[in-house]
Amino acid sequence: MYQQEEKQILVIFPHPDDEAFGVSGTLAQYANAGVPITYACLTLGEMGRNLGNPPFATRESLPLIRKEELKKSAEAIGIKDLRMMGLRDKTVEFEDDEKMVQMMTGLIEELNPTLIITFYPNYAVHPDHEATARAVVRAVRRMDEADRPRLYGVAFANDTLEKLGQPDIVNDIRDVKEFKMNSMKAHSSQTGWMIQEEEKRQAEGDTSESNWFTDEAFYQYRWHEDFEDQF
Repeated sequence: MYQQEEKQILVIFPHPDDEAFGVSGTLAQYANAGVPITYACLTLGEMGRNLGNPPFATRESLPLIRKEELKKSAEAIGIKDLRMMGLRDKTVEFEDDEKMVQMMTGLIEELNPTLIITFYPNYAVHPDHEATARAVVRAVRRMDEADRPRLYGVAFANDTLEKLGQPDIVNDIRDVKEFKMNSMKAHSSQTGWMIQEEEKRQAEGDTSESNWFTDEAFYQYRWHEDFEDQF
């Protein structure tokens, strides 16, 4: 996937750490190839359930902590243009639909991306994820078909394979495993327990590769009438 020539990539997710889990390896490959990447993160994830393992954050300190974690993750990946869009965690689904579409449209018109990466609508589980995906799809759909960037979505609902089939792109990221590990480590308030388990597994001599660090999968948005009617 990353071998395709891109002029500009726009990544849109609602929470800090969304990029780390799903796309940090692929983005690191693009960044290493010199492709400009803009990451628009809609919230600071201030309602995240985890406060560190062992806990080191409080409800009051978590927003600032996650803001700094997001910056460190972007740096680990190689993203130079990080946008924090100022929405509130767990309220994205309640934002005015047109306001959301205009936010996405503004980013697209400014950056003119050749590729947009976000969540895939109806298969992203969390209400904030779904609201983000819908807004991106609506903004792109309003564009002239000839001007639309390619739109790739991350999908992980339980019925994804049943409904969507195999991913359109499965990208091997083993060459940038350390970049992804560092991106995930940056979000230590949320991922500490996971990193600890991974390091313990390796320390115990398990040489098998965790699928977190082998590949990343994407579905290309399918502009057909049945699906488009939902938006």
